[in-house]
Amino acid sequence: MKTEEEWREILDPEVYRILREKGTERAFTGVYDSHFEEGVYTCAGCQEVLFDSQSKFNSHCGWPAFSDAQEGKVREEKDTSFGLIRVEILCARCDGHLGHVFTDGPTESGLRYCVNSRSLNFKDKA
Repeated sequence: MKTEEEWREILDPEVYRILREKGTERAFTGVYDSHFEEGVYTCAGCQEVLFDSQSKFNSHCGWPAFSDAQEGKVREEKDTSFGLIRVEILCARCDGHLGHVFTDGPTESGLRYCVNSRSLNFKDKA
């Protein structure tokens, strides 16, 4: 685990705001919203593999959406900010804020992991 000072030194300010301060990027602005290449999505903080491109789908919500996370790599916490009751998702390795998970997904899992692009990096299949 890194200190917040160490995170500040290694992360871009916007990535820091999202991962460490639980920020949110504006809808439809993230590089991975309409990105559908084959590969894996990793945590922008610690590089842990979190999502596979095969579980990515277009939810039309403005953020990258996945039907499943890699087993044991994403943890959930109750989030009551902004007067809402939601389920926050975090990287299980570094506690970086990723976004939220909802039960309105159109796939078999019924889940929609709604993730900030800036909390992710992409590694193509090759």
